[in-house]
Amino acid sequence: MKRAEKTRGSLKTEIDSDQRADAMFFPGGNAELKNFYQSGRLGLCVLDHGLRYVRINERMAAIHGRSVKDHLKRAVGEICPEMAPGMEEMCRRVLRDGQPVLNEEVSAADPADPRKKNHWLASYHPLKGDDCGIHWISVVFQDNTERTRWEHAMDERLRFEQLVSEISAKFVNLQPGKVDKEIEYGLQLIVRFLDIDRSNLLEISEDHKHLQLTHSYAVQGVDPVTPFIVNEQQPWLTQRMLRGETICFAGIQDLPEEATLEKRYVLQQGIQSAVVLPLAAGGAILGAVTFSAVHRRRQWPEALLQRLRLVGEIFANALVRKRGEQDLHRAFLEIRQLKERLEAENIYLQKEIKLVHKHEGIVGESKAINTVLGQAEQVARTDSTVLILGETGTGKELLARTIHHLSLRKDRPMVKVNCTTLPSTLVESELFGREKGAYTGAVSRQPGRFEVADGSTIFLDEIGDLPLELQPKLLRVLQEGQFERLGSSRTIRVNVRVIAATNRDLAKAVAAGQFREDLFYRLKVFPITVPPLRDCLDDIPLLVRAFVAEFGETMGKRIESISRKSMEAMGRYAWPGNIRELRNIIEYAMIMSKGGPLGVQVPEHPETSTPSHLTMEDVQRRHILDVLKKTRGRIKGVSGAAELLGLKPSTLYSRMKKLGIAPPRG
Repeated sequence: MKRAEKTRGSLKTEIDSDQRADAMFFPGGNAELKNFYQSGRLGLCVLDHGLRYVRINERMAAIHGRSVKDHLKRAVGEICPEMAPGMEEMCRRVLRDGQPVLNEEVSAADPADPRKKNHWLASYHPLKGDDCGIHWISVVFQDNTERTRWEHAMDERLRFEQLVSEISAKFVNLQPGKVDKEIEYGLQLIVRFLDIDRSNLLEISEDHKHLQLTHSYAVQGVDPVTPFIVNEQQPWLTQRMLRGETICFAGIQDLPEEATLEKRYVLQQGIQSAVVLPLAAGGAILGAVTFSAVHRRRQWPEALLQRLRLVGEIFANALVRKRGEQDLHRAFLEIRQLKERLEAENIYLQKEIKLVHKHEGIVGESKAINTVLGQAEQVARTDSTVLILGETGTGKELLARTIHHLSLRKDRPMVKVNCTTLPSTLVESELFGREKGAYTGAVSRQPGRFEVADGSTIFLDEIGDLPLELQPKLLRVLQEGQFERLGSSRTIRVNVRVIAATNRDLAKAVAAGQFREDLFYRLKVFPITVPPLRDCLDDIPLLVRAFVAEFGETMGKRIESISRKSMEAMGRYAWPGNIRELRNIIEYAMIMSKGGPLGVQVPEHPETSTPSHLTMEDVQRRHILDVLKKTRGRIKGVSGAAELLGLKPSTLYSRMKKLGIAPPRG
């Protein structure tokens, strides 16, 4: 009897406690507040001094993966041991200090998928009773999972872009014999980064009937795929691949009904998810690169596919260059055999001379120049974008014209645009054209340079100086061949081959945010680096004779020889201004020559002996000052500086003002 009375008393005490708690949590029996507590998006619970659950809503119970009933009167550590230490520490701090603790990060495994982590922001508040003492602690969980996952995805995207840049950098000026090794290493890096199981690169055979597995990487326990016969074993896939389409699936159910043989192949290989990217260069399909998951399925978002396509372009261009080098090597072997059989006719030497002189305006027979010309011949008959790199004065425009004249577009003139000399306010209208009234002063419609170059080649000199805001429009032309005139919404389509040139380090410009990364990769499909003159000193005699012949014809002078001392001095000089500086110095020597062996004055000042201390403006300034010194400051008249320089006096005055040269007094 006493035990029953005691039990009823204890139950009454608990009921009174629950009623007091309800009065504290929902004052006045507020039904709306009670409904928010039970069905709100926030996870809410109340703990007593023993850190046992007194109240909990459905959301908080779901966070722990338990029912509301399972929580009541049970301690935090019993319900969710993973997050208990952090919650207990915060609750004790609230009990000790009497102050709330806000926005503490809490994470635990997702009850539905233990491989995933859920993240919350937890806030802890003291709840006081009628005696003003802390009776309970309320805990509020706010979902922070999506934000955390988004931040992780952005970080992962940046790291993948960095990985693509590192892979691309390895292929710059890479020797053909190392291409295969770097491709396999690149496949390995991507497989590990994406946490997938296998990647393969397959090249189309010469008879275009088979895809041959040439490069592969797979994690331990996973075999490479079996190469298949084009159009026979996988007709649906290969037809789309040869059209340049990307094929991807997160599961076999994503493949269409007509892909019957492909589904069978996927099952045989144990593939859960995969993406197949065609390898294309110069409008031709070289093969495909595949990335696949065997142990689990995965998604292939478009942002990831775009970056994988960049990787495919890097591999494709490397293979093209490798094949070109191999073809060139085989050609040289054939030439060597001919030379050995026909030594008397000197066939090999004749071919080398022809290679040097058959290109318009390019003079030289050094190994570096022959390499550049070989690359130009290799890429000329394709429509691939070419990026010419090199210091100022090395002849980048001349190489661009050579590529154009060797191409199938040679019957139409090449259009040149210097991105530095055009005013920034007019660059867009010059490149893409304008409509009448597009801006103040646009009194007539004007086609842009890309329209003029339709069916031909456009040469974008100093592309590194193109304004950042116009780079997306140029990227669109490169990718889609279309644009709109300034002041018009009508889309214009063109077929233009782009050759760009720069003396800037575009990779550094990309890192500094001064040049778009996607445009950089699109431009450097086939990079050619023109060597500076200091690396081709053997070509100086040929260049000097060519310039002497050129100026001798225009000036009516005949030079029979060049002094040995001058030739030796030119061979020792570093030529910071490259071929342009050499040409200017020969022109000056021809002007000053009065017959006999030609004497050439080569700068001997220590500060001008290295390219890092001399710009083209420095070369021009020094040249003009030397001439003014010889004419004792006289500009006009017979034998004046203007006459010796072949300029009008007004032009010379203007150039002196630009270079900061003060006019001579008197």
